[in-house]
Amino acid sequence: MNMVDKTKVLVVEDDMIIAANISLQLTNLDYEVTGIETRGEEALVHARENRPDIILMDINLKGKLDGIETAKQIHTIMHIPIIYLTANTDEATFNRAKETHPFAFISKPLNIIQLQRTFELAVQQIKLKSGGQTADNPTLKVLDDRIFIRHMGKMIKLLLADIHYIEADRNYCKIITGSQHYLLTTTLKTMEEKLPASLFLRVHRSYMVNIAKLDVVAEGHLEINRKVIPMGKSHREPLLNRIQKI
Repeated sequence: MNMVDKTKVLVVEDDMIIAANISLQLTNLDYEVTGIETRGEEALVHARENRPDIILMDINLKGKLDGIETAKQIHTIMHIPIIYLTANTDEATFNRAKETHPFAFISKPLNIIQLQRTFELAVQQIKLKSGGQTADNPTLKVLDDRIFIRHMGKMIKLLLADIHYIEADRNYCKIITGSQHYLLTTTLKTMEEKLPASLFLRVHRSYMVNIAKLDVVAEGHLEINRKVIPMGKSHREPLLNRIQKI
């Protein structure tokens, strides 16, 4: 998230009067509301297309997906901090919500001071993490032939040879292997600095590839395991030079 940009917020609330009030309050607090969605299914599509920085999610949505299930599904494709909005939540629902690791809970009826302070703290945490690591909580540790990445609260091993490519998503990176993908709070620039240049090469502002995994090198794109990856013009010659040395 660029420090000069407004923080983008998606509001997911099926009571349009409450949603409109929240949207107005957030706009007055200088946040950019990317939209209001009333159903979980629409929230999923919106999150994919607009990539908000924070989602304010009503727990008790109507329809097949309540707020908790919507948050779970969003977190399978991207990591966006969730702030739950809720009235009286029973213990079972609260425990379900905790499993999605929300940033906070805001109670209904809405308190503007609580809204303001909760969002200020959330933005502060996002900015702290956007550099890729905190002092005692590394997101990424690189060794000779492997990396350890923080995933689902644990540090897991990933062999460099198993990585197909890395895709940038603003201040996040998606590491793609043959069977899995992992989302890290690390920029592509940081990944480029940490990973061995003998194996990995930047081919586009949003992509870095494992050279050994290339299947096709075309005029303006590459292919790895049938995934088409765009290639910037300035990156073509360095890539071809590198391939010739393999």
